[in-house]
Amino acid sequence: MPLLVLVRHGQSTWNEQNRFTGEEDVPLTELGKEEARAAGRKLKGIGFSHGFTSVLRRAIDTMELILNTAGYPDLPVTRNRALNERNYGRLQGLNKAEIAKKYGDEQVATWRRSFSVRPPGGESLADTAGRVIPYYQTAIEPLLKNGQNVLIVAHGNSLRSLMMFLENINKEEIAHVDLPTGTPRRYVLTKEGKIDKADYL
Repeated sequence: MPLLVLVRHGQSTWNEQNRFTGEEDVPLTELGKEEARAAGRKLKGIGFSHGFTSVLRRAIDTMELILNTAGYPDLPVTRNRALNERNYGRLQGLNKAEIAKKYGDEQVATWRRSFSVRPPGGESLADTAGRVIPYYQTAIEPLLKNGQNVLIVAHGNSLRSLMMFLENINKEEIAHVDLPTGTPRRYVLTKEGKIDKADYL
């Protein structure tokens, strides 16, 4: 049965600083690099056929560290903007705690966790799903249905939107779903692309 593994990139410098990152291209911290290596150790021996990342360096670098650690340095990897983190608009680069003081915890929670509400000048999770899911269906799902194992390294919100689709998570439940940095989520799929088993490694 084919395997699909999702990994959120390791901790970035703006994760560490509690900033809204979105599509800003920031690097991994040393902890983030170690999280990526730890993920690679967990993924040894799976035998991936293809990898996919966003075009942002924190995902690209996480993928490279995973593959080098797991022993797949030559795995073909496709980068596509469809897998980028959701754009947080005018919030990008700002400290989350400071924004909460200005606008209130409830408003910030809505911007971060609502399915359909956009932050100022940015994307909602629905907008993010609108680019992630079609890309998954056209570029990734056919490989899985062909029996190949696929690794996706991307971002908290782009992967949450894909998890909604894969696991039939509704708009209310997704607000409480969080994907830890550097922790692989594995899906064992049927030949039809349906989930047989899902777990964290």
